[in-house]
Amino acid sequence: MLRATIAAVLSCAALAGASAPSQTLAILKPSLHQYEDGPAVAPGAGFATGDSVFLSFLVGGYKVAEGEDPHVGLVCHIDAFDPQGVPLAASIRQEIRTTVSPEDKNWMPIVRDSFPIPPLALPGDYRIVIVVEDLLATQEAKLEVHFPVRGRQVAPSDTLVARNVRFLRAEDDTQPLQPPIYRPGNLVWVRFEIVGYKFGENNRLQFSYGVSVLGPSGKTVYSEPQAALEDGPSFYPKRYLPGTFSLSLTNDVRPGAYTIVLTLRDEIGHQTVESKHEFTVQ
Repeated sequence: MLRATIAAVLSCAALAGASAPSQTLAILKPSLHQYEDGPAVAPGAGFATGDSVFLSFLVGGYKVAEGEDPHVGLVCHIDAFDPQGVPLAASIRQEIRTTVSPEDKNWMPIVRDSFPIPPLALPGDYRIVIVVEDLLATQEAKLEVHFPVRGRQVAPSDTLVARNVRFLRAEDDTQPLQPPIYRPGNLVWVRFEIVGYKFGENNRLQFSYGVSVLGPSGKTVYSEPQAALEDGPSFYPKRYLPGTFSLSLTNDVRPGAYTIVLTLRDEIGHQTVESKHEFTVQ
């Protein structure tokens, strides 16, 4: 969930170097940070999926109410979107109403906000849309902040499919075994990404996959009908689902060609798909 914090401390010293407010409402000095009050991220440096993004900016050019209660009346709206224009989290609406005395004429509010980049999002150009309303002057200022996001690129699909099925020597390996050859006593690690499932209300998923192994003779030597289950809604639609499992080869396993059978089931989309992937024991 997006969370916003408004710093409305009437202190010019806290904003050293900020210019006096202009007559036109403006969003000034927008910056992105990797952590709260951290240094600004350099343009183009970007973030990775799963990171949190911290945003800060100033608001200048606002109107101050006259009379016995000299105050500002501002409303900030902050939204973050992925490359397809899908919101990353719920929109924020935050009001700033605070008294401003004559000696604080150079003061500007600081707005701070943070939001997560979903871990199962895709890489690309992300954007933050900032809208500030001055309720006293009936003015509005808008600004977009763009930033790149790094992550795993998984091609979409109109139908259910397991992509990038790869055999690994160890769980944390980044390079697949080519060809996938194991020895008795080894662990067989398999990773893949699933796309093409359908969403229900509130991006709900009802998905599972099963794993079975065929031996050199073609007979089933292992079966787990429901190796993993994904069931529930989410604010942000999961662009893909990662799959991981391991198989333990006994020391007396028979050498030869083995086949892993993946069975994918999408209950919402009424899809069931099977795919086969071979490895060898020597």
